[in-house]
Amino acid sequence: MSNIAIYPGSFDPFTNGHLDVVLKGSKLFDKVHILIGVNATKNRTYDSEQMKTAIEKTLQENNISNCEVYVYEGLVAEYTNEKNIGYMIRGLRNNMDYNYEENIAEVNKLINPGLEYVYFRAENVALSSSMVKELNAYGKDVSKYIPKPVLEVMKKVNTD
Repeated sequence: MSNIAIYPGSFDPFTNGHLDVVLKGSKLFDKVHILIGVNATKNRTYDSEQMKTAIEKTLQENNISNCEVYVYEGLVAEYTNEKNIGYMIRGLRNNMDYNYEENIAEVNKLINPGLEYVYFRAENVALSSSMVKELNAYGKDVSKYIPKPVLEVMKKVNTD
């Protein structure tokens, strides 16, 4: 397998916690695919294409050149097979995240048995997309939890 990793998520919105995982992954792997998963049964708060653009701007602002952002509708493990990706990176905040990720890993290994998981410890265990959305819904300043380009997307949605 190649030294390429995937970092999948809904990234609704992409947070500084996600950025931390990307920074760590970009140092270990030749290339990282940041995959915005689109689930037809879930409603997104922020448009996936707008979030893709915001993540790309965030990568540029942080001088991260070996990561690319994709929007994908389908099974992540199938994507890894199609693109010859050998590693999946995930961030862990606590043991509940670990147990959740290990269950998903077992399913993904049925589809791509060669897929290896690399876990990064979260720097801010309270930070999550859900927390950012809830604080934002109550009019709280979320700028310290998300990259500036993501904040711009959120402000646009708030004013629409």
